[in-house]
Amino acid sequence: MQPSSLDGAPRAYTLSDFDFLLPPELIAQHPAAQRSASRLLDGTGPAPVDRTFSDLPAQFRSGDLLVLNDTRVMKARLFGEKPTGGKVELLIERVLGGNQVAAHMRVSKKPEVGTTLALQAASGSDDTVRATLLGRWPDAEGGMFRFVLSNDAGDDPYTLMERHGHVPLPPYIEHADSAQDAERYQTVFARHTGAVAAPTAALHFDQALLQSLAQRGIPHVFVTLHVGAGTFQPVKTENLAEHHMHSEWYQVPQATQEAIAACKARGGRIVAVGTTTVRTLESWAASGKTSGDTEIFITPGFRFRLIDLLITNFHLPKSTLMMLVSAFAGYEPIRALYRHAIDRRYRFFSYGDAMLLARRNHT
Repeated sequence: MQPSSLDGAPRAYTLSDFDFLLPPELIAQHPAAQRSASRLLDGTGPAPVDRTFSDLPAQFRSGDLLVLNDTRVMKARLFGEKPTGGKVELLIERVLGGNQVAAHMRVSKKPEVGTTLALQAASGSDDTVRATLLGRWPDAEGGMFRFVLSNDAGDDPYTLMERHGHVPLPPYIEHADSAQDAERYQTVFARHTGAVAAPTAALHFDQALLQSLAQRGIPHVFVTLHVGAGTFQPVKTENLAEHHMHSEWYQVPQATQEAIAACKARGGRIVAVGTTTVRTLESWAASGKTSGDTEIFITPGFRFRLIDLLITNFHLPKSTLMMLVSAFAGYEPIRALYRHAIDRRYRFFSYGDAMLLARRNHT
């Protein structure tokens, strides 16, 4: 579908259209003291309104439905060394079965297939953790590598990551992971392990806020999308049609399908909490598949089938997420909201503040 501008005239967007200057001091390095105490930029009306996230329930109507992503972030970052002593870092993105994992590898010189890496165990542990390189994944040209992750006790990869891994903080957060990150870079309702990045819009919710919403007649349901490291990868092609979107696994449970149908039937609005929920619901709507891998790439011109409102954080310049929110709320409105956020010193990215957006008919 041909992208269009707000007046309906065709427009072809390029990568440069989604760039902006962000003062580095606005990149949040730590979460707010309380989850729901972060700021909320309400962009649903004709002019932006500065709110607090705890004000959220008053912005909805009884009968609306929140959809949240209940993925759980793995402690997916592991450090170690090659037999030669060279340092190596693994970021495990998928557990494949049979103790095999798919991982990104940072190393000065790639080891040979069959090499066994000695991984760093948790402080005070005498466990011996190993990763044996099997080759590239998913094929010989793949961007990740396939390893067997093991120890002498025969523990599975999830157990080994939880015991010895580190929270995979985004590249723009400059401190080493801490106990605070282990708690706060995880939603309060996380339950299905498999992500290497948090669904950050959902980090603002606490149980008190969810209860307040429910008391106002605004229930919530869950989907699962295991967020991959590709969410942080910049788009490198000026022509957006040449960008290859990363793949992520999702699932829409039967109870969620039924709740969405009931919400639509009563005239309620579907509120997606985060871009990961958007990608999940719109992948389901487009394909009819309730689970599987998605490479959906949402840019201006995309026609949304399910979602009426979106809660989201502020995103990286030139990112696929900037393109998604511009498709949802309109290119020029998003530019104006980001200018307002920078002027008012909102905090950006994963530990930053949030926005509330309404779907526009023209993008």
